Amino acid sequence: MPLQQVPAAGLEYHLICYDKEGRERPENGKYLSNQVVDIVRDVSRGITDVFVMSHGWKGDVPAAIDQYDRWSTAMAACQQDRKRVRERWPDFAPLLIGFHWPSLPWGDEKMADGSYAAEPIGGEEQFVRQWGDRIADSDAARTALRLLFRAAQEDIEPDVLPAEVVDAYRTLEREAGLGADGVAGSPDGDREPTDPQRSYEDWRDTDEALSYSGGLMGGLLSPLRQLSFWTMKKRARLVGETGGHQLLRQLLQARDGLRIHLMGHSFGCIVSSAMLRGAAGEGAVVSSVFLVQGAMSLWSYAKELPGKPDMGGYFRPIVDRRCVRGALVVTTSKFDRAVGMLYPKAAGLLRQSDYGTALPVQQLPIYGAIGTFGLQGVERGAMSRSISTDLDHSYKFESGGLYNVNADTVIKTGGGLSGAHNDVAHPALGHVFWEAVLTTPD
Repeated sequence: MPLQQVPAAGLEYHLICYDKEGRERPENGKYLSNQVVDIVRDVSRGITDVFVMSHGWKGDVPAAIDQYDRWSTAMAACQQDRKRVRERWPDFAPLLIGFHWPSLPWGDEKMADGSYAAEPIGGEEQFVRQWGDRIADSDAARTALRLLFRAAQEDIEPDVLPAEVVDAYRTLEREAGLGADGVAGSPDGDREPTDPQRSYEDWRDTDEALSYSGGLMGGLLSPLRQLSFWTMKKRARLVGETGGHQLLRQLLQARDGLRIHLMGHSFGCIVSSAMLRGAAGEGAVVSSVFLVQGAMSLWSYAKELPGKPDMGGYFRPIVDRRCVRGALVVTTSKFDRAVGMLYPKAAGLLRQSDYGTALPVQQLPIYGAIGTFGLQGVERGAMSRSISTDLDHSYKFESGGLYNVNADTVIKTGGGLSGAHNDVAHPALGHVFWEAVLTTPD
């Protein structure tokens, strides 16, 4: 079993890996989830709490391990919180799970280090194979990718995209099975239909402003970023609703009274929410949820959607079914450019994204991320808090509450297009999570 040791924290966690269809990848012919469930079921181990961590745009296993190591270390640094937990639950015995799924958001695996540098274009076969895996791998999709590759060789920065290039992008959108259902859509469908020319212009303006040039991610090929973004959102939802939800069900059935706590970052917030919701909205009950800089719609948990008062957000069943016994907490940061600027850009509506983060609901954007705006549209409104670096600070979270925590003073460091998006391994954030954990009712 890939049991990961975190010496700096004195902790360990189990790394369970899934493929892009949500199928668990066996280790030496055995499914690690079954082994973890057996540990939880074993009365002699006395497991009382399971923490499930879901990463965002960390494309490979080493990068995911690095993130989980840093998160675990930040949690372990909150000694006073750990003392409080053991005072409340003397038999407290946690088991940690790192949930790995293959994610290559923005179409650039190098985003794992927070950069956004262009990637060498390579040869045609490499290009088709790489992007076929990231977006769609059908015959029609491969034909479209070949056309894009050859068009880029002829003129990487045309004034206007040729008609055949526009058609190729629309073919890729169709072959990827992406919805375009507006605010009422699932995480991979809450957007406008792709406009290749507009996407090309928007990304070209951004690249010029930030002095990036050419390469695989630039010029005529830049709309691939937008398509790969939505493909990764689809993958996050699918993996969470299938493999993730099944894992939760197995754990809950393994031991009565088990407390489960979910933590997600970026697209991992979609994974965590989808785990909880399930494909049919049937739900599963956990003790607390912590969504850090989520790259998912601000209306995801809404009771009523903008312009659609008879419809709720895709993850609304989580609230209606009371799937979180304790607190559900979300962080926001104005220094996170990935969700503040790139998210609405990927929705195809960059020009609607110039909004403040403290607006009445009727003035909020249709497309925006919870990592910028928090949860919106929930009845009575999600309660607001501001983060503190004092690890003894009480946030006064309550069971069943929804909270938006402004983390500007902590999540603030980082450059490039991502900004502070990955600046999330802080004891101050670990303390927020412990505060949510402690809202679990007995």
